[in-house]
Amino acid sequence: MKLPYTWLKELLPDLPPAADLEPILAQLGLPLEGIEDVPAPIAGVVLAAVTEAAPIDGTQLTRLALDVGPYGAKTIASGAPNAVGLRAGTMVALVTPGTTLGGMEYGVRMLQGVESWGMAASAKELSLGESAAGLMLFPAGTAAPGTPMHTVWAADSVLDVEVTPNRADVLSAVGLARDLAAFLKLELMMPDAGPQPTGNGAIRVSLPPRGLVIERDPSRKLRFGCDHFAARTVSGIQNGPSPLWMQRRLTLAGMRPIDLIVDASNYVMLELGQPTALYDRRDVTDDQIIVSFGLRQGETVRDLMGGEHGTGPEDLLILDGRPVPISSVADAFATAGEVKAGQGVLGIAGIMGGEHGRVRVDTSDVVIESAHFDPVLLRRTSTRLGLKTDAVYRYERGVDPLLAPRGANRVAGLLAAAGGGTAHPGLTLVGTPDVPGVIGATGSQIRALLGMDISTTEMSEILTRLGCEVVTADDQLTVTPPSWRIDMAIWQDLAEEVARLHGFIHLPETLPTLRIHTSNIGAEKEGLARANLRRALAGLGAQEVVTYTFTSDEEAAKARAEAPTVRLQNPLTADRTAMRTALYPSLLKAAGAHPKGERVLIFEIGRIFPASGEAERVGLLMRGDLAPKTHQPGMAGTFGVFKGLLESLAASLGAGVEVRQLRGDAVPSALHPGIAGELVWNGQGVGWIGALHPAVAAEFGLKGETFLLEAALPLPGRAWAFRDPSRAPAAWRDLAIIAPNAVSYGELAALLKAEAGALLETVEPFDVYVGTPIPEGERSVAVRLVFRGEKTLTDAEVDPVMERLIGAIRAQGWGIRDK
Repeated sequence: MKLPYTWLKELLPDLPPAADLEPILAQLGLPLEGIEDVPAPIAGVVLAAVTEAAPIDGTQLTRLALDVGPYGAKTIASGAPNAVGLRAGTMVALVTPGTTLGGMEYGVRMLQGVESWGMAASAKELSLGESAAGLMLFPAGTAAPGTPMHTVWAADSVLDVEVTPNRADVLSAVGLARDLAAFLKLELMMPDAGPQPTGNGAIRVSLPPRGLVIERDPSRKLRFGCDHFAARTVSGIQNGPSPLWMQRRLTLAGMRPIDLIVDASNYVMLELGQPTALYDRRDVTDDQIIVSFGLRQGETVRDLMGGEHGTGPEDLLILDGRPVPISSVADAFATAGEVKAGQGVLGIAGIMGGEHGRVRVDTSDVVIESAHFDPVLLRRTSTRLGLKTDAVYRYERGVDPLLAPRGANRVAGLLAAAGGGTAHPGLTLVGTPDVPGVIGATGSQIRALLGMDISTTEMSEILTRLGCEVVTADDQLTVTPPSWRIDMAIWQDLAEEVARLHGFIHLPETLPTLRIHTSNIGAEKEGLARANLRRALAGLGAQEVVTYTFTSDEEAAKARAEAPTVRLQNPLTADRTAMRTALYPSLLKAAGAHPKGERVLIFEIGRIFPASGEAERVGLLMRGDLAPKTHQPGMAGTFGVFKGLLESLAASLGAGVEVRQLRGDAVPSALHPGIAGELVWNGQGVGWIGALHPAVAAEFGLKGETFLLEAALPLPGRAWAFRDPSRAPAAWRDLAIIAPNAVSYGELAALLKAEAGALLETVEPFDVYVGTPIPEGERSVAVRLVFRGEKTLTDAEVDPVMERLIGAIRAQGWGIRDK
């Protein structure tokens, strides 16, 4: 949140200098992201009064006749769209001849036959704001013509305060000043409250009933929709530019001034934290406003910016009182305040006004809306519609439920003072809002939690300075939080506030007593195993990625993954509507984002949500050469290399791993039917490994071979055992087996291990040959057998084992290659 220092200084006259506020706000839990020193407009920029505005025939320019005070009467030609039809007396910011601005020196020149004396500037051209859409305009009488602008638009410092989501009460100048006043024990000078109402207002308002059932989920109920609504009218407003002081504060706070009516609403939101909406009274039929849940599914609302939004029966709308026949509406919402077909939509409640009811150029009579809406409901609607405004930013965090009437009165006062309007003496106020309840605590509880020796009396004083009503009896505190502190609900919240204002810097630097419950012993094992797995994968050169756990039916279908069954009620985007059922589609999307030909070796550890239940998985993907060819041969990215990475991973974790070939229906649909295997970790099947199916690769735009594995976590462990290395040398034998191509190496190795007995230590393949003299449809697989015993083995001990192995091979109908 950006706020000019001088605004805070007005509310807190004894406030320390801006540079001294950084450590103070940090102690309050509101750290500064920065302090920006904003200079005043440069010398040579003056205020000039428009005496006449006339279009220049045949051009898009406007001739402005100006009164520049001591400089006399001057003219300029301007192409700004808001220069057309300016009323006499309106003031502009004029860059006088001889002034250098933005690296350009301005002078007097002829434009379309007009002697243009300098230039009327926009806020962006003067480096005062981001708006470049038109001239800076100020009301008549802002200052004497020819007044240097830097004397009325002084330099300032802008504080950029980081506000956490639970501290909605400081999202305003008054809110931040209130917190600083409590901490620094300063007097807070509240802004003018506006004309106080007497009697009822001119507008009739009806609110929706509480506890409406959600149509698509009967188990959920809306809390209230809108529980407090204030409406007040102001007539006879001379709309136009807002006062310079207001524009200055809005601009420094990062908002674009528009006109008096809109600016007054925005100003009150920044000042008090209460969003308001203003409607042209001509559109509020029968002087009635209806706050209601919604239009039928599929109907649209056009907002004041021209955008169209499809709303439904769960969206809260502001409607006028147009008397038309009732249409068919969802039965669940056929209650008091129901929507009527064709009724004018004044706005989407708390989010944005509608095209119907918007403030226009000739608007002079307005209806002020100042209300309190359900934050959960507004967040749901704004997210679904993709509308994020400054108003909903505050509402979804929690606006003071009792602030609505003060906000309406303040806007009415500003419009009356700056626009010459007349505020109706009455105020319409309906609804009974919920406010924070009473909290009980003892000083001993708070001292024990904080570890700080703070007296109960000081606690009471701190909470009172924060606006709480506190009743003490011995060590007991009975606290009623102020309405604006909706975040204070339990006694631990009171302890936090006491610590915050007493000073976090006074927290004792002592180590807490560590008490471990017996049920937590060993609870860290899974976390350690996960950390070791990450470290081992990173050590192999893989980079960890963190992807969305959300997916869509389309993405799952492209990846041939299980269709999602866990769906989001309020998805952020159309391509993230459900929870993913596998990790590898996310890895494929990440791989597709890499440049073509670049090596990709990535992994992710995350959760999936298949129909069988939530689970944790690890996924690994490899594309391209593992080591590119340079002056060395390099290492191609083959399945053998990918499997070697898996074996290295297992070795680094002290595990045994095996890949068993999968065939037929057992092959996962995302894998190549000829390069797919079951991943067996420490003797247990945990997942799969293989090459990506070409059809899936084409769906994700991946060219070349892509290899994947996905395994369930935690990976099964095994008992550690230690033994002395054997002192006996090994005996090696090589054997070439001729078998059909359909017979996998795993089947060959399993047969050899089963028949060899205890003397066989390892069996490893070292050659595969296809061709003459091997029969067609068969291949020769050469393996190295390593035998080892308790003593040096002789041929007489190894040869019988070899004969047994050869016999078992031939019994399968396979052959032995002699040469």
